[in-house]
Amino acid sequence: MTDTAVDPFASALDITPHELSRGYTWAECPRWHEGALWFSDMYAHRIVRLDEDGTPRTALDLSTRTSENGVETIPGGFGWLPDGRLIVTSMHERLVLAFDGENVTEHADLRALATGPINDMVVDADGRAYVTQLGFELFQGEEPRDSALLVVEPDGTGRALTELGGFSGANGIAVSSDGSRLVTAEAFANRLTILDRDEAGRLSGRRVFATTSSLPDGICLDDDGGVWAGLPSVPAVARFVEGGAVTDIVRFTPESALPPACVLGGPDRRTLYICAGLDVLDWDESRRNRRGTVWAAPVRASGGANRP
Repeated sequence: MTDTAVDPFASALDITPHELSRGYTWAECPRWHEGALWFSDMYAHRIVRLDEDGTPRTALDLSTRTSENGVETIPGGFGWLPDGRLIVTSMHERLVLAFDGENVTEHADLRALATGPINDMVVDADGRAYVTQLGFELFQGEEPRDSALLVVEPDGTGRALTELGGFSGANGIAVSSDGSRLVTAEAFANRLTILDRDEAGRLSGRRVFATTSSLPDGICLDDDGGVWAGLPSVPAVARFVEGGAVTDIVRFTPESALPPACVLGGPDRRTLYICAGLDVLDWDESRRNRRGTVWAAPVRASGGANRP
């Protein structure tokens, strides 16, 4: 296709990825940390770290955890506190858990604040975590409804940021390298939303960064002002600039991978790492098939100190 009215990616640079690793359930929420790629192997209840040769190592195993409300412990977004502890969302418990390398503890209880499963998360330099939520019980067939962004202060105190208004299935979330901007993907509104962020971590100035042609999922930022977004229904990962133009695209076939999320990593953070899968809604099917994959592709802009 060459007609941009039909193909919103017609003028974008096509980038070819290569597969790094496979055998996961639904691979999500990739992070670059301490010179390695980390991600959630969600329905296997674990956080994985990939060695340089692509060998997976389980960094955090939550499979034997007894949950607070009888649901499975499904790890979503994660990050690190200044003291080195890993914190991760337990999506359906609506908790943020902390792991010190030996023990898992409760960092924040968001059950009174979240109106549905919590989702992704980004942790700033001070240890403040911004948490997205679906806002409704997607896996139980509820109708979508808007919900607030949540913030967890370094001491574990949580608050719903109701002053910003409701978000339509806020999903991926990222903070710019200078800390002045926060971007989130509103999955059920087909848009990327940007907010200003001050030195105390307060958010304001909500506005549309870009409208997307399909549901945006996980995101990451680069130092040239781009937002990379997983578009699993395309399926592709695309780079958007403010206003909505698409400059770069990594395409997949529906039979090979549906990519929900990405992160920039590598020595100069110019490698785009992409998590993908084929079975997201049926957890048991995802565990049986293990069709989750991790991919990599070289890109032009660096991730710099953007988070995640």
